[in-house]
Amino acid sequence: MMELPVHRTPRFGPLIRDDGVVFRFWAPKQRRVRLQLDGTTLPMQSLGGWHSLETTASFGSRYCFVLESGQAVPDPASRFQPADVHGPSELVDPAAYRWRNTTWRGRPWHETVLYELHVGTFTSEGTFAGAARRLEDLAELGVTAIQLMPVADFPGRRNWGYDGVLPFAPDAAYGRPEGLKGFIDTAHGLGLSVMLDVVYNHYGSEGNYQPLYAPVFTERHETPWGAAVNYDDEGSAEVRAFVIENVLYWLEEFRFDGLRFDAVHEIRDSSEFHLLEEIRTAVAAIAPDRPVHLVLENEENSAAWLTRREGEAVGFTAQWNDDMHHVLHVAVTGESSAYYGDYTNRPRLLGRALAEGFAFQGEKMPYRGRPRGEASGHLPPESFIAFLQNHDQVGNRATGDRIHHGHTLAAVRAAAATYLLAPQIPMLFQGEEWAASTPFTFFCDVDAELAEKVREGRRNEFSRFPEYAKPEARAAIPDPVSEQTFQTAKLRWREREDAPHADVLAWYRRILNVRASKIVPLIPDFMQGGRYKVGEQGVVEVRWEGESGTVLAVVLNLSATPKLLDEVIEGRPVWIEGHKVGAALAPWTVVWTLRP
Repeated sequence: MMELPVHRTPRFGPLIRDDGVVFRFWAPKQRRVRLQLDGTTLPMQSLGGWHSLETTASFGSRYCFVLESGQAVPDPASRFQPADVHGPSELVDPAAYRWRNTTWRGRPWHETVLYELHVGTFTSEGTFAGAARRLEDLAELGVTAIQLMPVADFPGRRNWGYDGVLPFAPDAAYGRPEGLKGFIDTAHGLGLSVMLDVVYNHYGSEGNYQPLYAPVFTERHETPWGAAVNYDDEGSAEVRAFVIENVLYWLEEFRFDGLRFDAVHEIRDSSEFHLLEEIRTAVAAIAPDRPVHLVLENEENSAAWLTRREGEAVGFTAQWNDDMHHVLHVAVTGESSAYYGDYTNRPRLLGRALAEGFAFQGEKMPYRGRPRGEASGHLPPESFIAFLQNHDQVGNRATGDRIHHGHTLAAVRAAAATYLLAPQIPMLFQGEEWAASTPFTFFCDVDAELAEKVREGRRNEFSRFPEYAKPEARAAIPDPVSEQTFQTAKLRWREREDAPHADVLAWYRRILNVRASKIVPLIPDFMQGGRYKVGEQGVVEVRWEGESGTVLAVVLNLSATPKLLDEVIEGRPVWIEGHKVGAALAPWTVVWTLRP
């Protein structure tokens, strides 16, 4: 990617000029605000809810804003917090990092093989620099894009990242902003795109000082975290502008190749121009000549956000396909608790999720008690991101156990062979590729009062599951605020060299090589979903027909019993996982074929 011109003046955060720095602070609830800069306190000029002061300052200087009450707060648009969320902000030089890979132009979406990682547990160091040293391993694996869990500044030394409170500041536990740029630069040099998970549906509980001075929340809407972020009430124009600028900041200054928007169904916005639409429009304006991939997590499964025109995304690039995960998970595990019960013993939903994306397309979902989803078969398969594991589906289990911890590798490989060779976009979760022994449990680092609430909330969350109905069972759930819980989640890279991990790693390398050579070239040819059917014995068959007439097909026996096919499989084999003998499919057998 060439140097990116910035044709706009940032609205939030310090404005750096040749002759000084303009410190700006939107605080309409405060009549007077003072700037504290390297120990010196200076009055700021107030006008229309904004407070500003132009003065001289050096990069590395620390500053904060002092409210009328005497409370000192960090800059909500801070670029770095060396002393965590309660400390002063640092004045950062945005041009300090010298990019090496200045010709990177990104990669087309259909080539994508995503790899989700959490910086703090991906390596023993838990830093951007440590993660960068492992990127070559991912490139050799067959990954083409990294999906970073959120890095925005959060309270304490460890967190999943979804409790961030300062969205412009990479967390100091992972390194400086220059370290994040170095990670992205290294990835680009290896041909890897990098995407960032961002959270605009809520703020974390500890360290969010914005309600003291700005109308950042509204009681007009309710979310699982309380009052909604204010995107459509009085004062919302600046709140929206803050988010839009944050989106553009990551794409321009850090050169991310895309963003994943967390739980957009909890972005409550009843205005005529929804925040998501404003984000999409703003991104299109700054990046007309390079691929920028915008991905949604949306529990409502709203196909309208994924609209295509002549095969090109006019809305968002893709959505995480939770339905695909659920059908594969229940096939392997047989679990039927909570929402898994809606997918158990329903092979038709497996076929539909694989062929069309959403398993529920407007039908009532019993667990939710109301309809879910929209028709999605008209969308191309690349509109959906498929996975067998991710941070939510592993980490939101009571003990953070991975699917291979309690089930046979044969079953797990069959499920993986299903999603890794499908024309949907596959995503691996860190360590999946070698059947990592480590769990990934929820963890955080908050003050003592909030810590007990987090513990209790975690235990209550699992009280509805039969195996955790008794208090003594819930007491065995790992403590989410314990340092040990965090440490046990760190990957052990050395185990990749030993059996059975080495064999699993070799398997993932082989199948991703087949995907790159056989499946990826076909994906642009698939302009809509496939067709599926379920045989008399429960064998699922799915076919995708391309515009050129090419047919990609798969037959699945994701069960522990042999099953008979209803008809002969046509086409040449691309991959056979398990065993096919005549018309019989052995347990955990997946057969992919291709007919030119």
